[in-house]
Amino acid sequence: MFLHQCVRISSRNKDQFLIKRKDNAMKEYIENVLAPKLQGDGGWVEFVSYENKKLTLIFRGECSKCLILNRCVDWIAQQIKEAKGETVEITAVRKKPFFWDNV
Repeated sequence: MFLHQCVRISSRNKDQFLIKRKDNAMKEYIENVLAPKLQGDGGWVEFVSYENKKLTLIFRGECSKCLILNRCVDWIAQQIKEAKGETVEITAVRKKPFFWDNV
């Protein structure tokens, strides 16, 4: 026997629900498709937020000190456009390792 749970969503909450679903879909795409490709070079990317076609990502590992990070950001934007059909503006945040804080 299957139980189905029905949730009533008001029109105001519907927009928030749809935004949250888009946010989760983008996060899954970043983590499952794009991040593994960057890990091959010793870097990784973390999803922070996605709202109003603005994507914020944290770049760690080798990505945090990469001289051509802008090319990588452009590549990520192109991959998202091809896979999701969305043009996004990406904010790249470099996060250096904790042991670099005093350097």
